[in-house]
Amino acid sequence: MLSRKMKHGKRYQEIAGALIKNGLGYLISDWGLSDLLPFPSKKAAPRTPHRSTGERIRLFLEELGPTFIKLGQLASSRRDILPESIIADLEKLQDKATPFPFEEVKKIIRDEFGAGVEELFAEFDPEPLATASIGQVHKAKLHTEEPVAIKIQRPNIRPVIETDLEILESLSLSLESRFEWARAYQLRDIVEEFSQALLSELDYYHEGRNAERIAKQFEGDENIRIPKIYWDFSTKRVLTMEYIKGRKISEFFSETVPGYRKKAISERLIHSMLQQIFVEGFFHGDPHPGNIVVLPGDVICYMDFGMVGRLTEETKYHCASLVIALMRADTNAIMKSVDALAEIPEETDLHLLKEDVEVLREKYYDLPLSQLSLREAINDLYHLAFKYHIRFPADLTILGKSLITVEGVVESLDPEFSLIEAARPFGERLLRDRLRPGRVARKGWKTFLDQAEILLELPKNLRDISKTMRKGKFRMEVVIPDLYLFLEKLDRISNRLSFAIVLLAFSILMVGLMIGTSISGQSTVIWKNPIIEIGFGVATLMLLWLLLSIFKSGKF
Repeated sequence: MLSRKMKHGKRYQEIAGALIKNGLGYLISDWGLSDLLPFPSKKAAPRTPHRSTGERIRLFLEELGPTFIKLGQLASSRRDILPESIIADLEKLQDKATPFPFEEVKKIIRDEFGAGVEELFAEFDPEPLATASIGQVHKAKLHTEEPVAIKIQRPNIRPVIETDLEILESLSLSLESRFEWARAYQLRDIVEEFSQALLSELDYYHEGRNAERIAKQFEGDENIRIPKIYWDFSTKRVLTMEYIKGRKISEFFSETVPGYRKKAISERLIHSMLQQIFVEGFFHGDPHPGNIVVLPGDVICYMDFGMVGRLTEETKYHCASLVIALMRADTNAIMKSVDALAEIPEETDLHLLKEDVEVLREKYYDLPLSQLSLREAINDLYHLAFKYHIRFPADLTILGKSLITVEGVVESLDPEFSLIEAARPFGERLLRDRLRPGRVARKGWKTFLDQAEILLELPKNLRDISKTMRKGKFRMEVVIPDLYLFLEKLDRISNRLSFAIVLLAFSILMVGLMIGTSISGQSTVIWKNPIIEIGFGVATLMLLWLLLSIFKSGKF
């Protein structure tokens, strides 16, 4: 981490400064950033009582730019690791940025395609339709007269994001070495998941392929529209898609628009999302009102496929098991399904967890579907996960966020509409698929083959172990999970020790020169210059620097 601090020193200082500015200075020491600030600043950690912790975190993330804004937006789906009070503020994060000049747009297009804007497009609006921290969108027209929307990545954004991701990785390592909660939540793995998601967003090919994959789910369905991708005019940094003009779905929240039916819009939105999730297992991961427009005829059009979620057949299988367990009010089966879907820490008190699951089961037992709020049920589950440090896979948290978001949109359109009622046919289909004799037989046969293979290999494995032991070559491997952190600390200790040895050697050298000259009584060329004074000054500065570092570390 020390080498990265030196490499990205300016950015580390910006992070430390933003913490202090937004009333989070008390985190500087926890994050291991104290040595980046002047000595008195260690305690310069004003809290701002008129702002909540969540608001201070939001302002801190917004100040640091695209990487941290995206981090906050992704974290807002992690109700299993963050309290609701902070989630509420993270959901308000604004991904707004100043548009970059049209000259930069033209340069990027020429770099990507080897041709200018005028050659590639019949028209190109220099004013962006929308601007965000990673890119901006311009309207244009192809020479075939087809209107298109072109998403162009902000210049030099990748190096900035890669630097921030390196810093976040270092901070996660540091926090895991210091705090039990960071190890319990496996902070490094969460940062790794976030890094992969963000780097994927930087590659517009991924977004284009996501859009096409979801478009195939609705081939022949005239009620759902996905913009067409123009691959001849797309690269990793430029994405050209069909320009679709419609009404933002938020326009229908407060008023009735002539020619549109709110109930039909609600039904089509819900059914299209449930189709993606429970049938296809590949779904839009951020269906907020800004990413959904409505076309004449109550046609739903999805936009922006940078974030998607995936459910494997295995995950859907365990989801079905959870639904069955809930329907049967079987606490043990609920626990088993949660254990299969999530990661329960070994130190978790399973007796207390089971008691809380029992309370949750009682809350929803025999409750009519019309009175059941999916948002409340998911939030209750996440509250339980947060309490017991249960960590869900990223795709399941994206699923939870997507369902909560869609339910909120539908409630704004039609308060009488029940997402649970709409989901019932999909749940029944999932259950039928889960219990279909052919599927059960295939799963049982696969399990049998796996176990049989283990049994068949057992004699050979035992024979190999016995042979190895007879030869005296039996080897045991010891894995140290935090070896990297240990080596990093060892490296810091060795650096400080080397510095102290150099300081000592320098001092001995100076003393030797002084004694030698005194004994000989002769003057040399060296002593015609104020070497003793300079050497003493250098040694004093080095000593003071060493003492200051020790005091700042808090480990004197």
